[in-house]
Amino acid sequence: MSVASYLRPGRLGSGSPIVTSAVARLPISVVVPARNAGDFIEACLAAVLRNRPAEIIVVDGRSEDDTVEIARRYADSVLSDEGGGVAYARQMGAEAAEQPYVAFVDVDIELTDTALADLFTELKDRKLEAIQAQLRSVGGKDYWSRALVSHHRGGRSKHWFGLVASLFLREVFLHYGMDSAFSSGEDIELRYRLEKSGAKIGLSDKVVVPHRFGSGFNFALGQWMADGSGLGRVVRKFGWPAATTLLIPAGGAVLGIGRSLLRRPQFVPYYALYGACNYAGIVHGLLDKKVQRSRSVKQFEPYRDHS
Repeated sequence: MSVASYLRPGRLGSGSPIVTSAVARLPISVVVPARNAGDFIEACLAAVLRNRPAEIIVVDGRSEDDTVEIARRYADSVLSDEGGGVAYARQMGAEAAEQPYVAFVDVDIELTDTALADLFTELKDRKLEAIQAQLRSVGGKDYWSRALVSHHRGGRSKHWFGLVASLFLREVFLHYGMDSAFSSGEDIELRYRLEKSGAKIGLSDKVVVPHRFGSGFNFALGQWMADGSGLGRVVRKFGWPAATTLLIPAGGAVLGIGRSLLRRPQFVPYYALYGACNYAGIVHGLLDKKVQRSRSVKQFEPYRDHS
């Protein structure tokens, strides 16, 4: 996998107004995938920097805004995934990382000041191979943003292991790797393999970080379609053993409508559309010919430390 680098100047490019003191840094490389993220990325990277990781890597997906310009002020490396997508970007960042631990932080995450240190301590104390921070959804004041926040704060997904604010032993992540054919749902696909292989993964008991949602119907629609397509791709790849994942949108819609009727009836249309659009996305994912059916048992082989 080739790595095209825009910049590798060391922490904070020349001329930056931000100065940091010489304090011991965590042995963590933070990978931030980004594409047209100019509205989010500065707050994300400033928060990452306050956590004092040894390395910050931004992997850009051919942004057409000022994402790269902003990233250069904070990152040790700004790479280009050449349009390969978020799964490819995560893999590229992990392969380029120079530290024994790699954290994945999406641009819509703003870490609390001790989040990485706390995740690092918890991962070691619990003898885990990977850990995900808890997410506290935040958003705008419009109907769709408020509904998304209500959904994710009350839904089951907040208890699932994911990648948007996670910490891995780097060698563990590289052992499993990402399937770059997944343009969405790459976190679901990886979680499926991690769980099947018996990997030691967990949700943090202590660390909670804000997860920001955008505003408007189009943003919500994009979320639903991406989630549904990801589920469809997982079933296309793994077949009937993974088919139970297709029940997730139905369960979420029924539970959400039931809760809304009791507490917030204005959100009933949201959950009805959530279910319908997720299943439209699932059909799209099931038909995605880029995703190949995998029958190899090697994909579920657990990581073994050979050091």
